[in-house]
Amino acid sequence: MFKYKILAIFVVIIYFSQSFFLSYGGIGADSLSYFEIASDFPNWTTNLFPPVYPLVLRVFYIWIGDYFWAYKIIDVVLITASLGFSWVRKFFFRETVLLFTGKSLFMALNGANSESLFVFLLYFLLYFIYQFRNNKISNLYFAVSSSILMILLVGTRYSGVFLWGAFVVYFIWGYNSLRLAKQLKGFVYFIVFSFLGISIYLLLNYYQFGSLTGENIRGGRGEIINVYLLRDLLGIINVVNPFIGIKPSANSLASLIFQIAVAGMDIFLLYKFVQWYKKNKTTFHGDFHILLWIITIVYSLAVFFSGFSQQIEEMNVRMLMAANFSFFFSWLILYFERYNSDKILFLISCFFLSFLMIYSLKTPDWFLGYKKQLTPQVKKFKSKKYLYNNEKSLVTTTIYQLPFSEKTWKYQHTNRQIGELKQTLIGTINPKIKWLKYDTLKDKSKVLYTSELNLKME
Repeated sequence: MFKYKILAIFVVIIYFSQSFFLSYGGIGADSLSYFEIASDFPNWTTNLFPPVYPLVLRVFYIWIGDYFWAYKIIDVVLITASLGFSWVRKFFFRETVLLFTGKSLFMALNGANSESLFVFLLYFLLYFIYQFRNNKISNLYFAVSSSILMILLVGTRYSGVFLWGAFVVYFIWGYNSLRLAKQLKGFVYFIVFSFLGISIYLLLNYYQFGSLTGENIRGGRGEIINVYLLRDLLGIINVVNPFIGIKPSANSLASLIFQIAVAGMDIFLLYKFVQWYKKNKTTFHGDFHILLWIITIVYSLAVFFSGFSQQIEEMNVRMLMAANFSFFFSWLILYFERYNSDKILFLISCFFLSFLMIYSLKTPDWFLGYKKQLTPQVKKFKSKKYLYNNEKSLVTTTIYQLPFSEKTWKYQHTNRQIGELKQTLIGTINPKIKWLKYDTLKDKSKVLYTSELNLKME
């Protein structure tokens, strides 16, 4: 167990420090929307995203005075709280530590993402379900605590509704076992209480903003193009892979061949897992892993089909994080029920944690340096209400070389384009500034153009 404690310490260090060496500091377009919503508190002006994560950001911002540092501290608190709780409560500590070597938690907790809080709440909800199914907590305590967590999940990400649906499916599947264990009443209360809480929240959304989940802002899905449908399906398949989630943004033939090859590997992994499970299923206990499988399937399919009615990101690690997290968790639990030796698994997990870190830092930079350059400049433009990137024609290309060969290729990283990077930095320093997609505003005095700010890139 000592090696897992050491790995847990390294996880905290790696997760905390990694985003400092990214040009954009782990801050994406959605992050800036969260910052903007948080800066408007206590007035909510949009329901594009639920309020719980922005509210947490706001609380930490009041304490720290900087949104970048606010999200960094939040992530560290969530990581240490999960690991510490797992150790103290003896809730799958080895499995929990190894979860942090996978792609889902690495992505969720290395940026200003609502997924960080979302997965954290899901982990604790799973804890209460596990305790309940093992007769360690009462029906009432389970129903109340789990309902609160379920409502908070939807208040963090609207896709939490899909998790609720997964729990309903689990309830239907395990109806007889719940009834025999005299746990039926507790689970019914959980489903009903959480449904009522979620419904009240969504109806309040509709009353205040005219939509349940911001669908009127997000808009309907455009034309369904075969190549994007293929990429979505490949993303669904990738849910079963705990470590590899590389998905090039290009739609070239070479890119698609690479993605199909990864999907082929994912299908092979799933096939071997099913074979292994069938061979060893008599050694496994309880149905907790079944719940995790149901979450994986229901959440993946629900997110996929929701994309047919609204504009959302394609099926990637971020969108399917809860599904991948649940499947990996189930696999780890089953592994430790079957085997006593964990040497190979531990080494593989450490290798992929290192791989994820190195891959994410393939173009290392220093975010705080860029932030330091622009902070005093942005403060001089406090009167500006809008921001426009007028440096889109300035393209930065990164050249990579294949190891042990002379083969090179070029790639344009979005976050290393001077205009894009300035937008991220400006939005972090002044979240209230509104981005303009087109330079059509007549009163130019209200517009801050990215070219007005000087930024020296390394």
